[in-house]
Amino acid sequence: MRRMLSRFLAVLAITAVTVLGADNSIGTWKVNIAKSKYTPAPFPLKSLTSVREAVSGGVKVTNTGERADGSAINASYTAKYDGSWTTVTGTGSPYDSISIKQANANTLTYEAKQTSGKYHTSGRTVVSSDGKTMTSTSKGTDANGAVMTLKLVYEKQ
Repeated sequence: MRRMLSRFLAVLAITAVTVLGADNSIGTWKVNIAKSKYTPAPFPLKSLTSVREAVSGGVKVTNTGERADGSAINASYTAKYDGSWTTVTGTGSPYDSISIKQANANTLTYEAKQTSGKYHTSGRTVVSSDGKTMTSTSKGTDANGAVMTLKLVYEKQ
């Protein structure tokens, strides 16, 4: 009986680690501009592709694309899912620090800020149950300190 209980607990522990360690946001995602929204208008992006790679306890994200003004986006960061702040490097991102927590395999919450500016948002990213769509919604203040909301609808590539 003891041996069976020990095996059950071991299987339960392995299952818990596997489930909690899963991240369905891993992969290459492209923003569908037509389905995305930004308030106040105009929409700040022409294109955005996000490559998300699994790392121990978190994710490495590389964003590339073009802003509405024609400037390039080429930014990346590696973040743990423990809510600690990490630095964003590169160009074209409105924020230079991000903090991420994983609620489950399909849901992440985050905060992003410009440490020397007014940009500060908090939001949530949810991967659809079929794994084909990822929606990121956030609200906060833009670089000018104005209230803003953003909804990015990504499609898996």
